[in-house]
Amino acid sequence: MDRADPARGRLAVLSSHLAAGAGEAAALERSPVSAAAPGPRAGALVVVDGRTGKRHEVKVSGDGTVRATDFKKITTGKDDKGLKIYDPGYLNTAPVRSSICYIDGDDGILRYRGYPIEELAESSSFVEVAYLLMYGNLPTQSQLASWEFAISQHSAVPQGLLDIIQSMPHDAHPMGVLASAMSTLSVFHPDANPALRGQDLYKSKQVRDKQIVRVLGKAPTIAAAAYLRLAGRPPILPSNTLSYSENFLYMLDSLGDKSYKPNPRLARALDILFILHAEHEMNCSTAAVRHLASSGVDVFTALSGGVGALYGPLHGGANEAVLKMLNEIGSVENIPDFIEGVKNRARNLARLPPQTRQDAAVQVLPCRRAATCNASIHNKQGAPFGPKKRARAPELGWVYNFLLSSI
Repeated sequence: MDRADPARGRLAVLSSHLAAGAGEAAALERSPVSAAAPGPRAGALVVVDGRTGKRHEVKVSGDGTVRATDFKKITTGKDDKGLKIYDPGYLNTAPVRSSICYIDGDDGILRYRGYPIEELAESSSFVEVAYLLMYGNLPTQSQLASWEFAISQHSAVPQGLLDIIQSMPHDAHPMGVLASAMSTLSVFHPDANPALRGQDLYKSKQVRDKQIVRVLGKAPTIAAAAYLRLAGRPPILPSNTLSYSENFLYMLDSLGDKSYKPNPRLARALDILFILHAEHEMNCSTAAVRHLASSGVDVFTALSGGVGALYGPLHGGANEAVLKMLNEIGSVENIPDFIEGVKNRARNLARLPPQTRQDAAVQVLPCRRAATCNASIHNKQGAPFGPKKRARAPELGWVYNFLLSSI
């Protein structure tokens, strides 16, 4: 991000994360990530049990939440274990308190650490945003250089893992490939496995930081290898001279030509899409990863579970279904016939689940800018990926979708 831009409006955000001597709880309390709530929220909830006539008082926090365990005390007698909170899908449950992200699809708000998504998509790179999400502040120039170098140094994947990918069926779905590859990484990195190194392993910041750059570095390489397997081509080694998104496109398109340079505008559009999908609060895959991690399992196995959640047709799989539908329609002229087919129940109309649609609402403007960029490239080159590679375009939805699940 351009450090010369006016930043006074962000000082509250930065100071809450960088203030010396401030404890974690205090920083969370001051974080302006969430929208301001009207009026006082802390207090007590008085519940009168219509079954017994008893009056119960439940504490309400300053965030406007109550503890589910407090309802256990509301019983009808000694043989009653107390009330349980039934909430399928976490529709009104807050399993964690976080200052990382705030999203409100109805009002079109998405903020990372207090920064509006429009500002980050306009002025930052994905790697900068990843640093912001992980550590709470945008990196300085020296921090960014070190961060980019560390990610680049961990972009190579073990040859044994590439051999496993190559041994999979040529038409294997990339999401299945990623889930397998991510869990396999735990075998190649026993130093990151609490089951082998002790349950206190991830209390070490050094260990945590190493796994972060490992995942960020290896995800594009695995994604590219999965696509190349689908295309019947051998994997391409990553380059350490290109940006994050450029390197991903290089592995997809270079055919081993080390002098190949991806189109910078296409790389920037891809970078924006990565930024837009980098964090969406407690979605299905995030909840899955947290659930697995609570057992003390290694990070790669936990992420494999997140990939599995994203694979589902009600999560990331819904995006893939929409992309396939749009590819089937082909052009604007075909829309009336397609709609008529839907009405006659001869075709299916793919749609995003309600929560996904709300999340997507905050991405519209930055996505339009990225799409305009891609349209410009398409018009100049005749095809977005070059005339000999056009057949790959519809399949990018798979590769792009599962790459996002690991970053």
